Amino acid sequence: MELAYIPSPSRGVLYLGPIPLRGYAFCIIIGVFVAVWLGNRRWIARGGRPGTVADIAVWAVPFGLIGGRLYHVVTDYQLYFSEGRDWVDAFKIWEGGLGIWGAIAFGALGAWIGCRRRGIPLPAYADAVAPGIALAQAIGRWGNWFNQELYGRETDLPWAVHITSTADGRVPGYYHPTFLYESLWCIGVTVLVIWADRRFKLGHGRAFALYVASYCAGRFWIEYMRVDDAHHILGLRLNNWTALLVFLLAVVYIVLSARKRPGREAVVEPAAADGGNEGDGEPEVEDGADAKSEVEDGAGSTKKT
Repeated sequence: MELAYIPSPSRGVLYLGPIPLRGYAFCIIIGVFVAVWLGNRRWIARGGRPGTVADIAVWAVPFGLIGGRLYHVVTDYQLYFSEGRDWVDAFKIWEGGLGIWGAIAFGALGAWIGCRRRGIPLPAYADAVAPGIALAQAIGRWGNWFNQELYGRETDLPWAVHITSTADGRVPGYYHPTFLYESLWCIGVTVLVIWADRRFKLGHGRAFALYVASYCAGRFWIEYMRVDDAHHILGLRLNNWTALLVFLLAVVYIVLSARKRPGREAVVEPAAADGGNEGDGEPEVEDGADAKSEVEDGAGSTKKT
């Protein structure tokens, strides 16, 4: 008999009259708001204008949701298109199933469109929002707890999650809460990126690349613990290979970018930027470690909170 464990919610949805309130969706929504809030503070600290992060998020978030769902459906197509499955379920995003790799890739595309319209450099925007994205992931992972999904192997550890309902046919029991592991890891990534950005004045997309590399490092070992069905290549889950490849690409970007464009952008947004003007081009930036950017960077600018 287990002396301690993390209980699973009896259900992942509550009803306000006929309106369903889903825990998974709430976690995603709260994560988005937190990411925009933190990104806005960091953007202003870098010399940007209030509201820019939210304006660009209007493009990035929908693209990210579509990309995340596409990645999940494509890599787990058997859940929707194999015999006995209903392909309509592929559109039921509220039941869970968002691939972070697709979400970041398509979200970056949406952000690029928004940045292009505002005439600001995408790397500078990405650096500002990177910790917020990691924090949003930390919050969003709790949506998996509501859905009783993405858990690891069976365990008798006191922080095991008690799974009472399994859609994959496994026996209910006590499993590693990999959603919790990833949530805590993402909080650590948030702190790491903010600290490194303050300490080394990261610019030109290197703070974002650090977020990507550090997240992938954690995702690799957490993914290795999971027991849900997945495609395997040479004995490793597909997401393990994806994490490894993206990690290497992020590290290479950090090294090459630091050599080619050291320092941080001195200007991240034109003073006369107009949210509706497309094709304004990127603003002039000043490279080098002595760039005139003395604004304290991070979650709280120069104020102590």
